[in-house]
Amino acid sequence: MKALKVGIMSYEEMKKRNIAIARGEYTPKRGEPKVFFPSFEALAGVLSENNRALLQLIVDSQPESMSELATISGRKTASLSRTLKSMAGYGLISLEKGPGGKLRPHVEYSNIVLDLPIARKQMEAAV
Repeated sequence: MKALKVGIMSYEEMKKRNIAIARGEYTPKRGEPKVFFPSFEALAGVLSENNRALLQLIVDSQPESMSELATISGRKTASLSRTLKSMAGYGLISLEKGPGGKLRPHVEYSNIVLDLPIARKQMEAAV
């Protein structure tokens, strides 16, 4: 597996960046984050201790469905589903359709690298 490089960028900054990319006014540089969180708090929430333990459980047990993962983890299916869909939205996992249309969680990366500029001007210069 490989590393996922993530960054922190407000929704408004992400919108400006995406529009600039679509217009051809900005080309992402090699090594730039591919995934952005709107705040450090959002990143911390998605990668909480419990959620990182869940990722480890997925890697170790390779469940065939979300219901199997719910049983193994002891988490309620509805809560687990929300968590996994959030993680999938950020590209941390994929939810692959398996037999019978069941969604099978799969961890895509072995680690996450945070690209967090210290100075605001560095972040603005990137967009």
